[in-house]
Amino acid sequence: MSNTNAVRYEKEIPSVMEALGAIHPVIDANGLDRMVHHLVQLRASQINGCAFCIKMHTREAREDGETSERLDRVIVWRQVSDFSAKEKAALAWTEALTVIDHTADLGVLRAELRRHYSEAEIGALTATVAMINLWNRIQVSRH
Repeated sequence: MSNTNAVRYEKEIPSVMEALGAIHPVIDANGLDRMVHHLVQLRASQINGCAFCIKMHTREAREDGETSERLDRVIVWRQVSDFSAKEKAALAWTEALTVIDHTADLGVLRAELRRHYSEAEIGALTATVAMINLWNRIQVSRH
């Protein structure tokens, strides 16, 4: 019988895990709205099927004042009026970078982002999406 246990990354590559965790304050220093940050992390985690991250980011969003009603509807953000144009632009960007669709018009999505965010905020948003996708994949590898 082969060993199918998950790798304990914190034990096996602690310096890598510490370095990954250290990037978050650097990203946060670029001014991305905290509620947008939470919505983006939750939506990417939903797409990636990361139960651990969904639970964690839902809890963190609630702790920062996000409503359960909005969190319940992130999965259908296009079909509801709960989210602002600014939040919808961030969610669209999140989906485009999480599910790589080579037919997606990223230029149109960037133009919409620029209506609501500074270049630094777009950079922070993109880094946030990249990092949550990385964390999702690490957590999913433990399933």
